[in-house]
Amino acid sequence: MYPFIRMALGIWKARKAPKLGPFATYVSQHRCWPWDIDMWMELNNGRTLTLYDLGRIPLAQVNGLMGMIRQERWGLTMAGVVVRYRRRIRTFERFEMRSRLLCWDARFLYIEQSMWKQNGECANHAVYRSAVTDRNGIVATDRVIAAMGMEHTPSPEMPDWVADWLRAEDARPWPPMQDAVSA
Repeated sequence: MYPFIRMALGIWKARKAPKLGPFATYVSQHRCWPWDIDMWMELNNGRTLTLYDLGRIPLAQVNGLMGMIRQERWGLTMAGVVVRYRRRIRTFERFEMRSRLLCWDARFLYIEQSMWKQNGECANHAVYRSAVTDRNGIVATDRVIAAMGMEHTPSPEMPDWVADWLRAEDARPWPPMQDAVSA
C-alpha cells in the first residue's frame, strides 16, 4: 500500500520548513517499518523507490516547484530511474533521506536522492528523470524554469555518469522485444 499517511506528514512538515533554493538539498528523517520489509527483514528494493516519493514531493514543495505546478495545473511524472543499492536498512532502523535537483535538459529534470544510515553509510542512491506534464504531454523545462522565476538560471552541468546513463537508455530498445511464446 502507498504510504499516504507518511506522505501527508512529510508534506505537512515541509510546509513549515524554510524555503530552499532550487539546488539545495532537502533532508528528511524516516524509519523502516515492518510493512516496508521483504522476507529478509530489510527494506524492500521496490519499497525503496516508493519511499523516495517521501523526499521528492516535499523537496518540490520547499523549492517552489509544487506551488508552480498547482498554479499552472501541471503534473509531475517519473520517466526513468537508476538505483544503486549498497547497504541494508533493517526493520525499525532510522535513516536520513537527502533529495536535490541535480540538473535539467530540454525535457527532463534530474533529481538525485540517497538514503543514509545513522552510522554515516550510504545505503542506496538514485537518480530520477522527471517530467512536468500538462494535458498535451511533457512541458519543456525552459517553460518550467521560467514559471519558477528562474529564467536566467542555467542548469548545472550534467555529471558524466548521468549522461552515460542517458546514453545507455537511448540505446535500449523500446518497446522491449517480446519473446515468442511456444504452445
